[in-house]
Amino acid sequence: MPARETLPTAADAHLRAPDSARLTEATEVFALLSDATRLHLLWLLAQGESDVGSLTERCEASRTAVSQHLAKLRLAGLVDTRREGRYVHYSLRDGHLRRLVMEALSHADHRVSGRAPHD
Repeated sequence: MPARETLPTAADAHLRAPDSARLTEATEVFALLSDATRLHLLWLLAQGESDVGSLTERCEASRTAVSQHLAKLRLAGLVDTRREGRYVHYSLRDGHLRRLVMEALSHADHRVSGRAPHD
């Protein structure tokens, strides 16, 4: 039986000590994630592309608030847009952000539920 090939994890791909530019960039990303509405929007976008109307319905925030948060996320380079007629569809820019959002919310789930943490 052939040996299983071990695939590198996302963390393994970037195993260098962070310099000040990378620490600053990460701090800015975490600052954007520190708002509950933005984090919810990013979680929704981790499920797939969506427009402002759909995000507003699912996020329980006003359309104005959702639009403003999406604009911040777009200007920060965390989300992409695609225009289709009069609709603008938003999506996460990359898998790193998707995994970061999912891990943060999984961590929160363990803390809230009292379940033991794991790797």
